[in-house]
Amino acid sequence: MADKMLAAHFDPPGGPDNLCVKEVIRPVPKEGEVLIQVHASALNRADLLQTRGRYPPPPGASLILGLEAVGKVVALGPGADGCWKIGDRVMALLAGGGNAQYVAAPASQLMPIPPGMTDTDAASIPEAWLTAYQLLHFVGKVQKGETVLIHAGASGVGTAAIQLCRLAGVLPIVTAGSAEKLEFAKKLGAASGFNYREEDFGAKCLETTNNVGADIILDCVGATHWQKNLQCLNTDGRWVVYGLMGSGEIHGDFLTMLLKKRGSMLASTLRARSREYKTELVKAFTEQVLPYFKPGGSIQLQPIVDSVFPFDQIADAHRRMEANKNTGKIVLQIPV
Repeated sequence: MADKMLAAHFDPPGGPDNLCVKEVIRPVPKEGEVLIQVHASALNRADLLQTRGRYPPPPGASLILGLEAVGKVVALGPGADGCWKIGDRVMALLAGGGNAQYVAAPASQLMPIPPGMTDTDAASIPEAWLTAYQLLHFVGKVQKGETVLIHAGASGVGTAAIQLCRLAGVLPIVTAGSAEKLEFAKKLGAASGFNYREEDFGAKCLETTNNVGADIILDCVGATHWQKNLQCLNTDGRWVVYGLMGSGEIHGDFLTMLLKKRGSMLASTLRARSREYKTELVKAFTEQVLPYFKPGGSIQLQPIVDSVFPFDQIADAHRRMEANKNTGKIVLQIPV
């Protein structure tokens, strides 16, 4: 094998104009890792932040962008034999390195690509679906019959969370920034949706739930929504924060309102979690969710791809996400 590959690169940190694809050293799989020849990867908000120098990868992780990758296994590191074999089609959850022609990934963080699924569809699954599954089940401890308010309902995580709610017997309601995105979310299974730009989603959520409110809020926005979130949070509800697109600085009597609701505020990220945690998450998802991506079942989950960009157009892909134009995942097609 040659020891070089193409990978996403930015120097210095900045916006999409600073992004390019350049030749770098190909990784070598370490203990418990496999080497994947990447066919497709996808964008996440973390990539936008990292490009601007605001979200460095955790210690020991690749400095290359990309939290997920899809492709085939081409080499096994020490101790990885028996887990996967050369030629297996896999999708991987990563702490970095996915926007490249090759990536070394822990064998325990790989999942098989469902039969008949394309690489581009599969690339929309690992980070978004595992994040949504984690937020609902590992963090929010969702229970059948509850109501979940999902912000950014047309995003990668949002579209996954809607479907996972339905799979779990939970009622999903969403917010989004346009009528088109709300309509798409409803087609996926959202019971109702509110345009946060034009409507008071706090009041609307209470109206929809007969003044009960949401048992769980999945929030990637943060400070700008805090009052309306507390307005529509059910008593003893769980507010799960996993992003701060709308700032993290709260001004107001936040704790008094939270106390009145006996609310729990939970915060979670996935990227910096331990390998043991990610192994448990991937195992649970593979067993409990992945089978529903196969056609023909009574419940069929859909990977949602917004658009596919050639690797050398990664800057345009970032611009699309920064402008909040995407419904579902933005995928990068990696040249083999």
